[in-house]
Amino acid sequence: DTRRAAEAFRYLSQARHTGKIVLTVPRPLAEGTVLITGGTGMAGAVLARHLVNHHRVTNLILASRQGQHAPGATELAAELTSAGARVQILACDVADRSAAAALMAHIFEQQPPLNAVIHAAGVLDDAVITSLTPQRIDTVLRPKVDAAWNLHELTRDLNLSAFIVFSSMAGITGAPGQANYAAANTFLDALASHRQATGLPAISLAWGLWEQASTMTGHLRGSDLARIQRAGLVAMTPEQALELFDTALIVDHPTVVAARLDQGALRDPAFSAGLPPLFNGLIRQPTRRLVDNTAAESKSALVQRLHGLTPTQQHDLLTELVCTQIAIVLGHPSSEDINPQRAFQDLGFDSLTAIELRNRLKTATGLTLSPTLVFDHPTPTQLAEHLGGQISGSTPVTPAVVRAPIG
Repeated sequence: DTRRAAEAFRYLSQARHTGKIVLTVPRPLAEGTVLITGGTGMAGAVLARHLVNHHRVTNLILASRQGQHAPGATELAAELTSAGARVQILACDVADRSAAAALMAHIFEQQPPLNAVIHAAGVLDDAVITSLTPQRIDTVLRPKVDAAWNLHELTRDLNLSAFIVFSSMAGITGAPGQANYAAANTFLDALASHRQATGLPAISLAWGLWEQASTMTGHLRGSDLARIQRAGLVAMTPEQALELFDTALIVDHPTVVAARLDQGALRDPAFSAGLPPLFNGLIRQPTRRLVDNTAAESKSALVQRLHGLTPTQQHDLLTELVCTQIAIVLGHPSSEDINPQRAFQDLGFDSLTAIELRNRLKTATGLTLSPTLVFDHPTPTQLAEHLGGQISGSTPVTPAVVRAPIG
């Protein structure tokens, strides 16, 4: 696999320098009809243009729940048609077995016959795991799991050249608030492995973050994007994503992670301590010490900083520590933007950011902190008082009546 990947990257590098952007891949996509589910969404539309312009696909069927009524669908069809493709945009909920079967029956009547399936549909319904309900799980699993399985069963007896599912890194590394989404994408990865093991074509592309907004990412705030970047990811341009798509076709491994990683975050101990263990081997750095030792060292360093300060100075330092971490979590440029007397809820915290703040403070202080930390101490200044009490071993009180400096 390493050799094939190296060959793929060498080929792509040469293609960029020579201007030869039409790739010859082991399983050509242009020899028949290509079905893209989720074809009117952001990723599906970007891919449809790429298949027509660079892979010379001339017969496309774009299926989505809204079909021709999807925003931009008419313009997309006109653009692809002007580029020389025969395009059909159909309304179909592929997660519905009867609807998927009807779609296939329609495609079987087409010429040329179906050659490739690309499943790019998906829905998000993020929530911490304790807030997940059967309905919220089904909302996310249905367009991923049910739809992919329907496509698998309805096409497994065909002589397809490609069966590609759009998965996510959430299924590889996990993602805060996305247990349902991670499970759905893990299924796609497993389905691709199952198909290849039985001699059927399959690639599961575990995408990282795309720079271009979609219906799934358009709601993300600056703090959300900052959190994703702190997880070691950098947003990809559509061009970079398509280059990774072409590379995956050449490598032809059942699951391919297609993402840009932030090497700075991977190398920075302040960030890398909270990154998925999978990333440990991607950047050469000294072996990470045991968590217990790191926690003890963090607490010792903080105690040394507090030693010799007055109670008010200790409180101010801890408040600044809390506000600095809040600024990072919420994506503010400076801790000066944080009012320490303001409630966390008013600052814009939700369940995910509350958990991240707790984890960051746990790393910074070496303390054992409750998952409900932000809710138990509802302002930064109250939280700072709690940290002071934790370090000194006393019950948290206001700094004016702290009995003695911590030391």
